Amino acid sequence: MKIPEFIKRIFGFLGIATALLLCWSAAYWLASKVYAASSYQPSIFVSQLITSLVGFVLFGFFIFFITKIPWVRAKQEKHLNSMIHAMKMMAEGNFDIDLSYYRERFDVNNDHPYSKIIRNISHMAEKLGEMEGMRQEFISNVSHEIQSPLTSISGFAYTLKNGDLTTEERNQYLDIIEKESLRLSKLSDNLLKLTSLESDQLMLEWKHYRLDHQLRRVILANEPHWAEKRINMDVELDAITLEADRDLMDQVWVNLIHNSIKFTPQDGTIAVHASTTEDGRIVVTVKDNGVGMNQDTRLHMFERFYKADKARNREHGGSGLGLSIVKRIIDLHEAEIEVDSELGKGTEITVTFTSGGL
Repeated sequence: MKIPEFIKRIFGFLGIATALLLCWSAAYWLASKVYAASSYQPSIFVSQLITSLVGFVLFGFFIFFITKIPWVRAKQEKHLNSMIHAMKMMAEGNFDIDLSYYRERFDVNNDHPYSKIIRNISHMAEKLGEMEGMRQEFISNVSHEIQSPLTSISGFAYTLKNGDLTTEERNQYLDIIEKESLRLSKLSDNLLKLTSLESDQLMLEWKHYRLDHQLRRVILANEPHWAEKRINMDVELDAITLEADRDLMDQVWVNLIHNSIKFTPQDGTIAVHASTTEDGRIVVTVKDNGVGMNQDTRLHMFERFYKADKARNREHGGSGLGLSIVKRIIDLHEAEIEVDSELGKGTEITVTFTSGGL
C-alpha cells in the first residue's frame, strides 16, 4: 500500500525533530562533562551558545553520515541518475526523453527541488527538440533551393557541349544559366542577411530621415519593372520623418514593392500610401490588385522558404526568404505588419510604427 504524501511529511518532520533533540542533548551532555572536568562554569548565555554551536556541528555530522548509508544514497541516486542520463542524451543530440514517471511522482509536491529540476529538463528538451527540427528543416530547404538551379546549370551546360545547337538555342540556354546563377547569388545574399538579422550582436543604426523621400526613391528605382507591365502607381505620401535604421527599412520597402509588382498583372494598379494617425502612429500601406493569397498562405507567408506556388515563384526567381527578412526587420523596430488578401482580388500589406515619428 502506498503511503500518502502527508504521512511521509509528518514522519520526515518527526525524524528531523528527533535528530535535533538527540544532537542538542548530546551537546548539552558533552558541555556539562567538560565544565565538570575543568571546574569552569560559564554564564547561562555562553553555556547556551556553546551548546547550540556543538549541537549544529553534531547535526551536520549526523546528516553527513546519513547520506553515506548505502540505501539512502541509492534512493537519492535513483532519481538523480535518471536526470543525469537525460542530460547526457540531450548533450548527444537526442531530445526525445521521457521523465513523465518522475514528473508525476514529484508534482504531488510542487515545491520539491526535484520537481522543479525535472520540469525544467523536460521543457529544455522540448524546446531544443523544436530548434533541432527547425534546423534540419532549414538545411533541407537550403539544400533543395541550391540543388534546383545547380541541376539546371549542370544540365544546360552539358547540352551546350553539343555542337549541333543553333545560335538561338545556344543563347537561350546561356540566358537560363545566367538566370539560375543570379538565383544562387540572390539566395546566398538573402541567407547572409537573415543570419545577420538574427544575430544577437546586431546593432540598429537609428537615424531621423524623411520616410516619404525613401519610399519615393524605392518606387522610382523599380520603375523599369512596373513600367514594363504598364502598372499604374497610385502614390500618396505625407511628409513624414521616421526614426529607424534607414538601410534596413530600404530592404523592407524594396521587398514589399517588388513583390507587389511581381504578382500584379499587366495594366494593374499598386497603391503606396504613407500617413500619420491622430495618435502619432505612422502607417504605410502597399496595396495591389494582383493574384492575392488564400488563408493558409497568409498564415505562413513570413516563414523561411515558404512558397504558395513553387512553380510561380521559380518562374519569378523567388527564394522564399524576402518576406522572412521583412518580418525580422519590422520586429527589430518593434513595429507591426498586417496582411489582408483574397485570391483574385489582390493583397494589402500595412506596416505600422507605434513610435519613432516626428
